[in-house]
Amino acid sequence: MKDELEKCFAFIIEVEKLKGITRRTKPLGQDRYENSAEHSWQISLLALVLSKYADESVNIEKVIKMLLVHDIGEIDADDVFFFDDAGRLDAKEKELAAMKRIFGLLPDEKAEELFELWNEFENGMSNEAKFARAIDRVMPVLQNLYNNRQSWTENGVTKEQILTKTAYIGDGSAILWETIAEKIEKAFE
Repeated sequence: MKDELEKCFAFIIEVEKLKGITRRTKPLGQDRYENSAEHSWQISLLALVLSKYADESVNIEKVIKMLLVHDIGEIDADDVFFFDDAGRLDAKEKELAAMKRIFGLLPDEKAEELFELWNEFENGMSNEAKFARAIDRVMPVLQNLYNNRQSWTENGVTKEQILTKTAYIGDGSAILWETIAEKIEKAFE
């Protein structure tokens, strides 16, 4: 029992490193960039608040679990900018290895549960994964919309790139995608 507890502590201490992974988006009103731990917390809360907008019935607890674990691999693989297609392809193997390593710190049953949640999120096939992936994308869009397009401008991202690469929001919630797409169009007028 204590051995399992120590494994859980080791995992939590390892996940602390997520606070040091810098993303490309700044929190509103801040001069610094957000970290991946902040992102995971905020999108989990966003999912809870927006759960009624999922196109299909979802287990919101499962969605939140997915969102809490989906970026843990960045501890080893780092965060790759959403619009960097080549970098994202290169990071996939690193992230998979990282997830196995980090979840491997946990007792086997919990490691398997969290790895399955991560894998389901990555594959985006269930209703929960589709909604979680939509929420994961909605938050950075909202941050850019309400922060003078900060990361889009800094990284030379076009309206067409944004609309094309974020359209899968509609796989999890048509109303969220419709609303977000309208906001993106207005932001570039």
